[in-house]
Amino acid sequence: MKKDSLPTGLHYQFPFIDRKERARLLEWIATLTPLWEMRFSEHNPPPEGDTQRPLLRPVYWLGNWQFACLDYYHPPKGILHRCVKAEPYPKVLQDVVDRIEFIAKKRFPKNFIPPKWKLNTCLINFYGNKLEDGKWVDRARVGEHKDFEPGPVGSMSFGDRAFFQFVNGKSTMGEDNIVLSQWLEDSSLQIFAGEKWKEKVFHRVQRVEDKKKEKLGPEIEGFQTRRINFTFRYVPEEHIYPLQNLPPELQGDIRPYVQKLGESSPYWRGLNP
Repeated sequence: MKKDSLPTGLHYQFPFIDRKERARLLEWIATLTPLWEMRFSEHNPPPEGDTQRPLLRPVYWLGNWQFACLDYYHPPKGILHRCVKAEPYPKVLQDVVDRIEFIAKKRFPKNFIPPKWKLNTCLINFYGNKLEDGKWVDRARVGEHKDFEPGPVGSMSFGDRAFFQFVNGKSTMGEDNIVLSQWLEDSSLQIFAGEKWKEKVFHRVQRVEDKKKEKLGPEIEGFQTRRINFTFRYVPEEHIYPLQNLPPELQGDIRPYVQKLGESSPYWRGLNP
């Protein structure tokens, strides 16, 4: 879909990253240690009728880490102890973030940009195939959801292209619920903002192609990465908590993750006892 044909609140740019910058970013990504997080924990047990389970894909966060077992950031009520201060962006990524912020402020109406807005948190999703019972299973998708962080959200993709959709409600409604579909290409940028795209509709990744056969990212045991996606968002600074400010029981719930991160990250290593 061409950039000038998109409705207000949407921006798509391909390519956004050139080959040299792509190579630098992928070289840095390969140094990360993504986590296989569990959805629940001792102090955030599964609700009745649900069970403990891992996330569908490995993840990594920058700026602040929204651990799944802390139940993610969901204002206005879900703001307490949801976002744990994490390592800052490396320069190679901060340069990208600066450009995305500039585009969003230039492209969108002023009332789409909250006061103090900046893309200070980043979720990195690793999409691909997971080894389950001796077979490789395609896990490269994500169901209908919303990003509740205020203001524009930036999405940058590498690897195989993904089929992305905005929808009205859940998939049980069938094809009639689709608002807009688009392919997100390798090295592309997508930004969405405004009440319609952030609050009214859901979004999802229906599938990811399996054509490029490119080795992406770090080695992840039992997983083959086909696509890496960066989702940049804004969390007000007052809602980001240093690890030591979390209640002891919540620190205990995420301690194994912090220790795992400390194996490769000096930032997280410094937070281990």
